[in-house]
Amino acid sequence: MRTSHKSGTKHLVAATLCACWLAGCATPRVDWASRVGNYTYDQAVVEHGPPDKYAKLSDGTIVAEWLARRGYTYAYAPFGYGCYPWYHGGFYSSYLDTYSSPDYFLRLIFAPDSRLKAWKNFYR
Repeated sequence: MRTSHKSGTKHLVAATLCACWLAGCATPRVDWASRVGNYTYDQAVVEHGPPDKYAKLSDGTIVAEWLARRGYTYAYAPFGYGCYPWYHGGFYSSYLDTYSSPDYFLRLIFAPDSRLKAWKNFYR
Protein backbone atom coordinates (compact mmCIF):
# COMPACT_ATOMS: atom_id res chain seq x y z
CA MET A 1 0.00 0.00 0.00
CA ARG A 2 1.43 3.35 -1.04
CA THR A 3 0.90 6.52 0.91
CA SER A 4 0.93 9.82 -0.83
CA HIS A 5 3.13 12.62 0.43
CA LYS A 6 0.94 15.10 -1.43
CA SER A 7 -1.91 14.90 1.09
CA GLY A 8 0.49 15.51 3.98
CA THR A 9 1.96 18.46 2.13
CA LYS A 10 -1.51 19.88 1.51
CA HIS A 11 -2.31 19.68 5.21
CA LEU A 12 0.98 21.34 6.12
CA VAL A 13 0.42 24.16 3.62
CA ALA A 14 -3.16 24.65 4.85
CA ALA A 15 -2.03 24.75 8.49
CA THR A 16 0.75 27.22 7.67
CA LEU A 17 -1.61 29.52 5.76
CA CYS A 18 -4.14 29.37 8.60
CA ALA A 19 -1.45 30.22 11.17
CA CYS A 20 -0.22 33.16 9.07
CA TRP A 21 -3.77 34.43 8.62
CA LEU A 22 -4.48 34.27 12.36
CA ALA A 23 -1.17 35.94 13.21
CA GLY A 24 -1.91 38.72 10.71
CA CYS A 25 -5.24 39.43 12.41
CA ALA A 26 -3.64 39.92 15.81
CA THR A 27 -3.14 43.61 16.50
CA PRO A 28 -0.88 44.43 19.43
CA ARG A 29 -2.59 46.41 22.18
CA VAL A 30 -1.22 49.80 23.12
CA ASP A 31 0.48 49.78 26.53
CA TRP A 32 -0.73 53.15 27.80
CA ALA A 33 0.94 52.71 31.19
CA SER A 34 4.36 52.75 29.52
CA ARG A 35 3.44 55.92 27.60
CA VAL A 36 2.64 57.96 30.72
CA GLY A 37 5.19 60.76 30.95
CA ASN A 38 6.60 60.06 27.46
CA TYR A 39 3.64 60.55 25.12
CA THR A 40 2.64 64.06 24.06
CA TYR A 41 -0.65 65.58 22.95
CA ASP A 42 0.78 66.23 19.48
CA GLN A 43 1.72 62.56 19.11
CA ALA A 44 -1.82 61.59 20.12
CA VAL A 45 -3.32 63.89 17.48
CA VAL A 46 -0.99 62.49 14.82
CA GLU A 47 -1.84 58.90 15.81
CA HIS A 48 -5.59 59.22 16.48
CA GLY A 49 -6.63 62.40 14.69
CA PRO A 50 -8.29 65.35 16.37
CA PRO A 51 -10.14 64.40 19.56
CA ASP A 52 -13.93 64.14 19.64
CA LYS A 53 -14.04 66.09 22.90
CA TYR A 54 -11.41 68.49 24.20
CA ALA A 55 -11.16 70.59 27.33
CA LYS A 56 -8.34 72.75 28.65
CA LEU A 57 -8.60 73.23 32.40
CA SER A 58 -7.61 76.38 34.28
CA ASP A 59 -4.34 74.80 35.46
CA GLY A 60 -3.34 74.03 31.84
CA THR A 61 -4.25 70.32 31.95
CA ILE A 62 -5.73 69.00 28.70
CA VAL A 63 -8.48 66.36 28.78
CA ALA A 64 -9.17 64.80 25.39
CA GLU A 65 -11.50 61.95 24.38
CA TRP A 66 -11.44 59.84 21.24
CA LEU A 67 -14.10 57.44 20.04
CA ALA A 68 -12.18 54.15 19.91
CA ARG A 69 -14.97 51.95 18.59
CA ARG A 70 -18.54 52.72 17.61
CA GLY A 71 -21.18 50.59 19.28
CA TYR A 72 -23.65 48.63 17.22
CA THR A 73 -27.24 47.51 17.27
CA TYR A 74 -28.22 44.24 15.69
CA ALA A 75 -31.84 43.26 15.24
CA TYR A 76 -33.33 40.15 13.68
CA ALA A 77 -36.50 38.11 13.62
CA PRO A 78 -35.74 34.62 14.97
CA PHE A 79 -36.28 31.96 12.33
CA GLY A 80 -39.43 29.95 12.80
CA TYR A 81 -41.19 32.27 15.20
CA GLY A 82 -44.75 32.65 13.97
CA CYS A 83 -44.11 30.33 11.03
CA TYR A 84 -46.47 27.36 10.65
CA PRO A 85 -46.17 24.48 8.19
CA TRP A 86 -49.76 24.82 6.96
CA TYR A 87 -49.42 28.55 6.25
CA HIS A 88 -47.94 29.39 2.85
CA GLY A 89 -48.23 33.18 2.92
CA GLY A 90 -45.63 35.78 3.74
CA PHE A 91 -43.70 35.66 6.97
CA TYR A 92 -44.36 38.65 9.20
CA SER A 93 -42.77 38.25 12.59
CA SER A 94 -44.15 40.23 15.47
CA TYR A 95 -41.16 39.27 17.62
CA LEU A 96 -37.80 40.93 17.16
CA ASP A 97 -34.53 40.23 19.00
CA THR A 98 -32.16 43.15 19.39
CA TYR A 99 -28.61 43.25 20.65
CA SER A 100 -26.58 46.38 21.14
CA SER A 101 -23.21 47.42 22.47
CA PRO A 102 -22.03 50.78 23.80
CA ASP A 103 -19.54 53.15 22.21
CA TYR A 104 -15.97 52.71 23.49
CA PHE A 105 -13.88 55.80 24.25
CA LEU A 106 -10.28 56.59 25.13
CA ARG A 107 -9.68 59.50 27.50
CA LEU A 108 -6.16 60.91 27.69
CA ILE A 109 -5.20 63.51 30.28
CA PHE A 110 -2.15 65.61 29.51
CA ALA A 111 -0.18 67.72 31.99
CA PRO A 112 0.41 71.43 31.26
CA ASP A 113 3.73 70.50 29.61
CA SER A 114 1.68 68.42 27.08
CA ARG A 115 2.93 65.05 28.41
CA LEU A 116 0.51 62.20 29.13
CA LYS A 117 -0.45 62.19 32.80
CA ALA A 118 -3.27 59.60 32.89
CA TRP A 119 -5.47 57.54 30.60
CA LYS A 120 -8.75 55.66 30.79
CA ASN A 121 -10.80 53.39 28.55
CA PHE A 122 -14.54 53.65 29.14
CA TYR A 123 -17.85 53.16 27.41
CA ARG A 124 -21.20 54.89 27.33
